[in-house]
Amino acid sequence: MPRGLELLIAQTILQGFDAQYGRFLEVTSGAQQRFEQADWHAVQQAMKSRIHLYDHHVGLVVEQLRCITDGKSTDADFLLRVKEHYTRLLPDYPRFEIAESFFNSVYCRLFDHRSLTPERLFIFSSQPERRFRTIPRPLAKDFFPDHGWETLLMRILSDLPLRLPWQNKSRDIRYIIAHLTETLGEDALPRCHVQVANELFYRNKAAWLVGKLTTPDGTLPFLLPIHRTDEGELFVDTCLTTTAEASIVFGFARSYFMVYAPLPAALVEWLREILPGKTTAELYMAIGCQKHAKTESYREYLCYLAESDEKFIEAPGIRGMVMLVFTLPGFDRVFKIIKDKFAPQKEMSAAHVRACYQLVKEHDRVGRMADTQEFENFVLDKRQIDPALMALLRQEAPEKITDLGEHTVIRHLYIERRMVPLNIWLEQVEGQQLRDAIEEYGNAIRQLAAANIFPGDMLFKNFGVTRHGRVVFYDYDEICYMTEVNFRDIPPARYPEDELASEPWYSVSPGDVFPEEFRHWLCADPRIGPLFEEMHADLFRADYWRALQTRIKEGHVEDVYAYRRRQRFSVRYGAISSTANSS
Repeated sequence: MPRGLELLIAQTILQGFDAQYGRFLEVTSGAQQRFEQADWHAVQQAMKSRIHLYDHHVGLVVEQLRCITDGKSTDADFLLRVKEHYTRLLPDYPRFEIAESFFNSVYCRLFDHRSLTPERLFIFSSQPERRFRTIPRPLAKDFFPDHGWETLLMRILSDLPLRLPWQNKSRDIRYIIAHLTETLGEDALPRCHVQVANELFYRNKAAWLVGKLTTPDGTLPFLLPIHRTDEGELFVDTCLTTTAEASIVFGFARSYFMVYAPLPAALVEWLREILPGKTTAELYMAIGCQKHAKTESYREYLCYLAESDEKFIEAPGIRGMVMLVFTLPGFDRVFKIIKDKFAPQKEMSAAHVRACYQLVKEHDRVGRMADTQEFENFVLDKRQIDPALMALLRQEAPEKITDLGEHTVIRHLYIERRMVPLNIWLEQVEGQQLRDAIEEYGNAIRQLAAANIFPGDMLFKNFGVTRHGRVVFYDYDEICYMTEVNFRDIPPARYPEDELASEPWYSVSPGDVFPEEFRHWLCADPRIGPLFEEMHADLFRADYWRALQTRIKEGHVEDVYAYRRRQRFSVRYGAISSTANSS
């Protein structure tokens, strides 16, 4: 390979990343118009297309590099020099951290995820201190109550870039002040001030104003979800001021925000103060930089591993028929491998399972489906694998693992946030906690269905409980669109003996689902059955599901909230137009 080619390759990769992030910002910048026009289907399409941009541009760069090198093989020294040249391009580059991840992606695509060493890749950043430097342009603006909170909030809402009229701005300001007074106390409010991000955070059917509320006791989140009525008038739906509420809004089970962020590292650092429980990976994920979030997630895993002497073990819960799941006892994530062979009742392929996981990645997760990161050739130190888990890997997924002496390489896996399996949770709780869990489970099913997702296997073991008590679906191998399912009523028995027979007396075709059957396994526990019948009996009726299908086919995008309905201003303080949409 001729000398001097290394710099050209490095420049080509960085130019490719520039093109990718430019398109990323372009798609993101259209969020305001999509919101103002209530083009909710365009919102969904933009979300999918933005996710695909990264891999598309990695592919374009890979083709360019193959042309530059004329398909010739490269030696180790050549690759090291390419990385050295690339590193020298980054000190003054504004998005250096994501550019490093892009370099990693190009390398992995070129070399089929082989020889993934720190010498060749940015396993850790070349400039870990950069993210804390002062940025050239402020990300946010401060507002002080010099003339009272009504004037302060009027200035904040009037400064927004949205071009739609307000339904009743004065009313919304009264509601915000009422909430703040209840939360902070009337005496403390005059001593507080607000800092508001310059850019709105768009997701689904809402434009979120994200800010920080500085009080005498510290800094709190200040989140205002702004919606529009069907008549095109704006209103503030609620005000959220706790870290727990903010954590749910920015949660791992929700779609990525569309927020214009030319300096993503600076935005992540700004958000960190109001989201102290979020890792760097989760913050990048929330603003749509999902591939760099994967890099940060891997770094967090390596840091945990370096400080822990724990061994990988099979994850608690009922063993799955499709996925083998393991974890580190103290780690907040699980590792999921597709088995080589599935249980007989699982008539599907590994390719189908991967397609289901990709569907979840691209779809609106409505706070009810856990996001995942996909890895290839994932290396584990054999000394850190519990013998029982190693035996299970060799039994269930021998084609997915490679023995490299002191290490085991897993060809393909997913990393996902760890939760308490719902079936275990239900065994451990009583009273109000049990009631809340059943309410959450039913709400999760409803919200998934409203978003055109049918979970397929709705057993409790396929759902988890988050640290905030939310129920989230995480087993995707039978997932499908609601519109692909044929919801049927069970026909009346012809003879009394029919109901005692081992086989149904009616025909069953692929795609047929009989909601009446859900009752048999959801209500079997006498502690749970009455609660389910009280709160979610309509889930056992085929007409409930068919009505949802009709709305989906007619083009309705249903309302889903990132907070409890009782927190809406319309519920707490007064009526807002019944035609209002929410997210």
